[in-house]
Amino acid sequence: MPAPLYLTPPSTPAIRAAIRAGALGMIASPPQGNRIESDYTWCADNAVFNGKYPGDEQYLAWLRKHRHHADRCLFAVAPDVVGDHFATMSRSRDMLRRIRDLGYPVAFAAQNGMELCTWDPWDEIDALFLAGDTDWKLSRHAAELAAVAASLGLWVHMGRVNSARRYDTARAFGCHSVDGTYLTKAPGKNLSTVLSWTRSAGTADSPAGQHRPLSSL
Repeated sequence: MPAPLYLTPPSTPAIRAAIRAGALGMIASPPQGNRIESDYTWCADNAVFNGKYPGDEQYLAWLRKHRHHADRCLFAVAPDVVGDHFATMSRSRDMLRRIRDLGYPVAFAAQNGMELCTWDPWDEIDALFLAGDTDWKLSRHAAELAAVAASLGLWVHMGRVNSARRYDTARAFGCHSVDGTYLTKAPGKNLSTVLSWTRSAGTADSPAGQHRPLSSL
């Protein structure tokens, strides 16, 4: 599988340069406060996981404020409930449409129990965000859901990827992108490590050892 694009907050000049070059992407959320530049490929996170979701109307207002960057947004994540698919479905169903109406591709956060649900979400979403607790996110159920999403031409993303092993798992699942907090800790040291993950995956995919160009993402 191709090397997933690693999405991170643009916390240092070197990381911002890597984002501009297409070696990384940006993850942004309402409480983060980082500027989305005109040449960034990015995603919009709802900040539910860290307990900072601002509420539906405030989240939509934030997305509306950044609509001029929507054409480079991989997805905007609808609000979810960590570890609970059925609560997530209830919380996000209406927001899926409202986010799409703003011109964003919308992602549904896959949580524990999604494999038990009869709801067919695929026409209502543009991306599947593998969330849930760690055991579920790395489970056969998550892998199968990722495969279904990819087979339908949807974007597949995995959250909380902070090691080479987790990155390789996301790649094996067919994820197009991942995110994590790895670069927020010792970014000067860890930037080269993250780029080595993507280069290693790119080398495995191509005899020329080239990372997937941003235009093909």
